[in-house]
Amino acid sequence: MKYYPASHTVLDVYEVNRAIEEIFAEHGRGKVQMPPKLYITLPTGDFRTMPAYVPGLHIAGVKIVNVHPQNREKHLPTVMALTVILDEDTGMPLAIINATTLTDMRTGGAGGVAAKYLAPTQSSTLGVVGSGRQALAQIAAITAECDVQEIRIWSKTPAHAEKLAALWKTHDAVGATLEKCCNCEIIVTTTPSRSPIIKDEWIHEGTHINAIGADAPGKEELDPQILLRSRVFVDDKDQAIHSGEINVPIRKGLFQAEDIAGTLGEVVLGRKKRESNDEITVFDSTGLAIQDLAMAHLVMERGEWQELSFPVHK
Repeated sequence: MKYYPASHTVLDVYEVNRAIEEIFAEHGRGKVQMPPKLYITLPTGDFRTMPAYVPGLHIAGVKIVNVHPQNREKHLPTVMALTVILDEDTGMPLAIINATTLTDMRTGGAGGVAAKYLAPTQSSTLGVVGSGRQALAQIAAITAECDVQEIRIWSKTPAHAEKLAALWKTHDAVGATLEKCCNCEIIVTTTPSRSPIIKDEWIHEGTHINAIGADAPGKEELDPQILLRSRVFVDDKDQAIHSGEINVPIRKGLFQAEDIAGTLGEVVLGRKKRESNDEITVFDSTGLAIQDLAMAHLVMERGEWQELSFPVHK
């Protein structure tokens, strides 16, 4: 059995985006097995187990990932993850992968793919709500797909927004107010908010929104009225209804499952698409286990590993 401690170092953003694009296509074709993630609540956070099988890649496994928003105060990542890969024929563990940074990259990849297909124009201003690791991953993935002319970043702590902006001066990145971040062709929300922070009146026609932060029951970042004005695409319908941006509006009867326009996989396959430059589109991202298997497949092909002993029957 092999342990991959830091395999993300061999990957670049573009190849991650392509792997994520193809895994969403497989999802759209119905060629994966993936139940919704299971949540376990802990005193100051939660952890999720995320199993899946992708026959086309001959890969099966499960990711265990935690979300602890207060970890930043302890100088720890708020999200940490471990993926275990199993042999599809015997069930024997083949690999253990440090998936913490890979989780950032694959979620960023989904946002990049969504922007590629759903942004109104490829030349855009990008508004980023939040300034953590996922904000960085989203910027990297989206700028690899779209011609981003300017980046506006908001954070509860303005110094954090300025620090992130300093990494993207080639794209005229600046710290900005929340309202100015919403006056963009592409908006990304990456906060752990449990009440809407993006107001309906701030969103103009022709906007695309990647709603990333709502990845557990009770979380929401967007005013539900935005969803009612938009065509909403999800990564996976069952999971989004349970724990995506639409979970609270559905529970309150403000949005219906039937209002979902389609999945990102259907968009990648050309079965669904943005219908005009004036409409508002939302991509509701919850993070899928198949994305983690796509990342595992990449790093197992080219990453460095350490051999771990595992008992073998003789």
